[in-house]
Formats: sequence, C-alpha cells, structure tokens
Amino acid sequence: MEYFVSLERALELTKQVSVQLDEEEIILDNAHGRYLSRSLESKVDDPPFDNSSMDGFAVRHLDTLSPPVRLQIIGTSQAAAISEELVVEKGQAAQIMTGAPIPIGSDAIIMVEKTKTSTDGEWVEILAEAKPGFIRKRGENLEKGVEALHVGSKLTPHRLGLAATMGYPHIPVYKKLKVAIISTGDELKQPGEELQRGEIYESNSFGLAGLVKELNCIPIRYPACADSMDKLRSALDTAVAEADIILTSGGVSMGEWDLVRKIMEEEGDIHFWRVKIRPGSPPIFGTWKGTPIFGLPGNPVSSHVVFRMLTRPWILEQMGAKGPHETIVPVKLLEDVKATSDCHTLRRVTIYKSDAGMVASMKTHQGSGNLHSLVAANALTYLQPGSTAKTGQTIDVILL
Repeated sequence: MEYFVSLERALELTKQVSVQLDEEEIILDNAHGRYLSRSLESKVDDPPFDNSSMDGFAVRHLDTLSPPVRLQIIGTSQAAAISEELVVEKGQAAQIMTGAPIPIGSDAIIMVEKTKTSTDGEWVEILAEAKPGFIRKRGENLEKGVEALHVGSKLTPHRLGLAATMGYPHIPVYKKLKVAIISTGDELKQPGEELQRGEIYESNSFGLAGLVKELNCIPIRYPACADSMDKLRSALDTAVAEADIILTSGGVSMGEWDLVRKIMEEEGDIHFWRVKIRPGSPPIFGTWKGTPIFGLPGNPVSSHVVFRMLTRPWILEQMGAKGPHETIVPVKLLEDVKATSDCHTLRRVTIYKSDAGMVASMKTHQGSGNLHSLVAANALTYLQPGSTAKTGQTIDVILL
C-alpha cells in the first residue's frame, strides 16, 4: 500500500486495476452517450456521388465566363429522383436541386438567385460566372474503408449522425458498467425521515448516482450501512455479486469508527490510502475480493471532488475513452486563493465573462461539508501544491 500519494501517482495506481467490459450491438436510436467498443470504417463514400450544394443550374464553366449568357434548359436533376441521366453540352444547362447528382458534362453550378428563366421554361439567362466550388465531390468528406469513428469514442449526436452517414443501422458498444454505491454511518437517515439529535440526511449516494449516470453507467444505490464491521462486510459482499465497481462514502479517515479503512486494511487489498488533494485527501483505492473499490470521503464536497478527479477518469479509461478527460481554461482571479503546501488545491469558484475577460470568484464558504458551494460554482481551481494565487493572477480551472 502507498500512503498519501500525489494526484498523478494516484491516477497511475488506479490504472493497475481494470474490469472486463462486455460488448453489445444496439440500434442508433439507443446509442446516445454510449462508448464505442470497436472502431468503425465507412461503408460508403461520403458523398456517394458528385452533387450540388446549391439550388440552381448545372452548367459548363466555360459557358459562363462572359455573363450574361443565355443557355438552353435540357431538364432537371433532383435528389433521389429516378430519371434518365442528363448530359449537358455546350450552350446547355440543367436545373438542379441541392444534393442532386451532377449531370454529365457539367462542371459548375450557378445559384438560382443569379439567373432568370424564360416564361416558357426553355431558356435560362446566366447573370454571373458559375462556381465549380458549389459541387461536392464524391468521397470528399469520407472515403469508403476509412476508419472514422474510433474505439472508446463517446457517441455524441454528431458521432451518431456520422455513423448513420457511414451506413451503420446498429453499432457495437460497451455494456454499461454497474456501480455499487454504499454510504456508511450510524448518523445517516433517508430524506423525509424524522431526524433525531445527531442525525443527518444521507445525500452522497444520490449525488454519486448522478455522477455515475453522467458516464452512462448504472448506479446501484444501497441503503446506508451502519457502523458495524459485519454489516459493512455483508454490504461489500453483496456489491461484489451485483456490480462491477464499488463506491463507498465515509469511513476512510483515521478515526476509530472509520470502518471502510479498517476493513480494507484487515481483509481487502489497498493500492493507496490518502491523496494529496484538497478537499478530498482521505480516499482509499484497491480491490475487495477482486472488485475495484473507491473509498470516498464522507464530506459531500470531498466525495464529489474525489469522484471527479480519480473515479471518473478511471471509469472513462475502462471504456477506452482517451484523455484529457477535463476541460481546463485560464481565468483571472477576483480574490486570493490560498494553496496548501503539499496538495493540489481544488477550490469551488464561479467563472464568468467580464470586461477584463474570463474571471473567477469564490462566492461561498469553502468547507468540505458545504455542498451548496458546489451548486453555486461552475469550476474548480487547479493549483499545484504550494502555488498560492493572488488577486488579478491568471490560473487554470476545471470546468464542472
């Protein structure tokens, strides 16, 4: 076991543990947000034929060099229309719709706005030089056989659209990981129950379940576990049977009743305990009977931050997603931000655009138990150990 490791080292150690992901094929309608399990090659050229990017007339470019010029209309090319193939010869033009095939002999398009058609529909007056650039060439976007969607890609709307363009009605994706979530502590009650002295509402499992869903995984929330080694052992064993990953919340610090730490020391396999980040320094990572387990702190902000910095990138990499996994932007500080001497400092800040550019302000109390500070924020500072930042200084922040 390694103790009090840097953030970089913690990320390295998590990579030593992996899970086996199964694959399934699903229809495009159900694939939003999933992760591609195999790279895909295009089944077709895109576009599959030369076509027009404008409504207008297909012409020979040479015929339009000295406008205005009068050309004979020989027919119309429409997208998906079944008709005799048109051939444009000298002095001729074919009416054409956006996306329609380019007639043989034509090599340019004149926009309809720059034409006048005779009342009998047999002639068109060309008022400007036609544009060869208005023709979309076969395969100019993507050639058949080219790998365009890579394993691990998150299937966003534009990637799903590309999969359809490439000819795939269904695609291979990783099955959703099942993530067990167990909060610990005698003081925890479910929202809506009556609180007695010393009791609080359990909130971490709900927040963590949301974070898990954002990764298109399946959260399994278990009832809060009382401070009992036997009950905790039973809960962990149940999670092993039902889930691919275990998240616990609370019980990882140095106290007598921090039972997640205690049971992992005695019966589990710990890869590291404690990480040099603030907030969120107490986490444990290892395996329980072969299943990866992230022991997150009990303070709500800490549990969210640790998930963001450690658990989230690990889950994404299990699904083949390539980093970076965070969006980091520079902003100017409106207040001093004190950094700890040996830890990455991840303060909650609100960033917004001002006359001075993008600025960041700490608007709420920064206690690790103050979940409202995360609600009010939209970014985390990303200060290296010992790098206290002053008002007006530009620093990096992680967008939430």
